[in-house]
Amino acid sequence: MRRLTRARSDVRRQQLTAQSPPGLPAELSAWPRYTLGEAQLGDLELLTSGVFAPLRGFMDAADVATVDVRGTLADGTPWPIPVILDVPADVIPPDADHLVLQDQEGSPLAVLAITERLARPAPDDPAAGSSAAGPEVVRVAGPVTALREPEHGPFRSLRRRPAEVRAELSAAAGPAGTTGGNVLAYATRRPLNKRHIGQLRHFASQLNARLLVLPLITGPADIVTRPEALVRAILAAKQHLPLGTLVIPVPLAARDAEPDQKTADLRAAAAVAAAYGATHLLADSPSVTGSPGGTKNGPLELPGVPIGVISAGEWAYDPRSEVWRPLALIEPGAEQGELTDSELGALLDSGAEIPAWFTPPSVARELRRARPPRAERGLAVFFTGLSGSGKSTIARGLAEALIEQGDRTVSLLDGDQVRHLLSAGLTFSRADRDLNIARIGYVAAEVARHGGIAICAPIAPYAQARATARELVTEVGDFLLIYVSTPVEVCAARDRKGLYAKARAGLIQGFTGVSDPYEEPRDADLVLDTSAMTRQQAVDAVLKLLVTGGWLADAPDEPAEPNGTAGTRASGSILRLGPAVRRL
Repeated sequence: MRRLTRARSDVRRQQLTAQSPPGLPAELSAWPRYTLGEAQLGDLELLTSGVFAPLRGFMDAADVATVDVRGTLADGTPWPIPVILDVPADVIPPDADHLVLQDQEGSPLAVLAITERLARPAPDDPAAGSSAAGPEVVRVAGPVTALREPEHGPFRSLRRRPAEVRAELSAAAGPAGTTGGNVLAYATRRPLNKRHIGQLRHFASQLNARLLVLPLITGPADIVTRPEALVRAILAAKQHLPLGTLVIPVPLAARDAEPDQKTADLRAAAAVAAAYGATHLLADSPSVTGSPGGTKNGPLELPGVPIGVISAGEWAYDPRSEVWRPLALIEPGAEQGELTDSELGALLDSGAEIPAWFTPPSVARELRRARPPRAERGLAVFFTGLSGSGKSTIARGLAEALIEQGDRTVSLLDGDQVRHLLSAGLTFSRADRDLNIARIGYVAAEVARHGGIAICAPIAPYAQARATARELVTEVGDFLLIYVSTPVEVCAARDRKGLYAKARAGLIQGFTGVSDPYEEPRDADLVLDTSAMTRQQAVDAVLKLLVTGGWLADAPDEPAEPNGTAGTRASGSILRLGPAVRRL
């Protein structure tokens, strides 16, 4: 048996060695580890790839302070934004001088040599907005050493190193190239429409510049949500931009800086653009606050930013000429503004055509792929309420009605079923309850990702856990929260298992509604009280919400029976809409 155990151990060590890149420090296994969040992973990649040069790691307090005041590092080097790392204090022992930074799968990506640690950000810290400030958080600073090249993420082949891109742009510049050496960059979290395309062509022509479009892919994208959808939409627009336009996805997260996040984001984008060889950055804003760059109406200078920033100014669509142009060139009153995000979202939600004056057909196709009509989009209907409130009964009735109609694929995640299967072994502690809801949210998101409807019916007593489930689902689909608000007295009277009685007698601890709180939702899309309505009325109220919201097609009229009366279902017509208490 010992020989077999030793052999298995040898095989495991060989497998680990084979999977590890060469040259890993021998001390790696002894150093503490920290799993980075999405924004932190993006910052690490920008540091190790050279995009954030001259930074070699996460900034210390002196650098952060001088960046805020002067737009320079402590040694005087221009730099526009704080780049910091906050981690839970219990991750790093007091005597640790290195920290292994790993991805969500536990693969080591880099090692931070700790040169400074602060127990918590000071209240006046300019970077405090981007940290999880608190007594249990420590900010660490120091140089980072990459252990491997980034491997994950869509469109990895397009995510090139700055040195490579600068070399390509330099080779194309000059008399033998396509430009005079100018490079106009545009960083964005939203798909390009015809206004953007017109502005980019206009300013590139004015500067005799090559175009560099930088989709910012860390964090949610505007309109299309997912970063891969953003990149697809921008690639679809590339055919309408000048020949030689480069598209480089960049994992730059939004800078959570107060009080002016837009300015912080603009400075960060300018720093990234400069790293890739840009000489100018186009800002998608009618006005940018900065110092004049020395020429009238020329680029503006921002603290710590090494390239000029150009304000796009106010543009509108000219229906008479059928082009987008500066507002000052359009006859007053004849201009047409672009669609707002809510107007564009409404068109996509309903499946209506996106007007050709607003966006090219190739981009419109990508928008529809990323955000299909609600009748085809994935959805989670998330019921919450006390034990015995009727949420499981309504959820089953809703699932049966949807299955009968046959338009959508339906998955029912009932609280008791999930506890026995998906969350078997979890207790009813706060942490385990939150984990249970997170697992339900994860599965519901996977159902929604593939266009199905997930019906969930846990108690879900805590607002933060419900918010986590919503966040998971809304990355790929829609989320409706249904609060079954049946009073606790009614729930206890219905209790066939005697759980409420046992809880009130002290035999069950941590029972929601008795010895553990239930945080009433303030963001519910629908509120139902089953003490004042029948099961079918509650189901019909949810169906009405789905129909009016566009997630479900209205059921056709049923054929008449031979005696002239309309047919009925055992479960009741889904078109018979009952009363509901709705909170908007």
